[in-house]
Amino acid sequence: MKLQVVIHEAEEGGYWAEIPAIPGCATQGETFEELLKNIYEAVEGCLSVSVEQPKVTDGDRIMEIVV
Repeated sequence: MKLQVVIHEAEEGGYWAEIPAIPGCATQGETFEELLKNIYEAVEGCLSVSVEQPKVTDGDRIMEIVV
């Protein structure tokens, strides 16, 4: 999976980044190297958030996908 990451220089120093494809997914780091590490952790955390399961009725199908 490829994701676009927008990296900003923070006013107080360091960097912060946001991942537009995942609303609310952002992170920061004091150095660029720390930011890169934190980006991977942020994406993993944002994508692993559990969501409320929908109500399943007879005739509905459930499918799991890997992205």
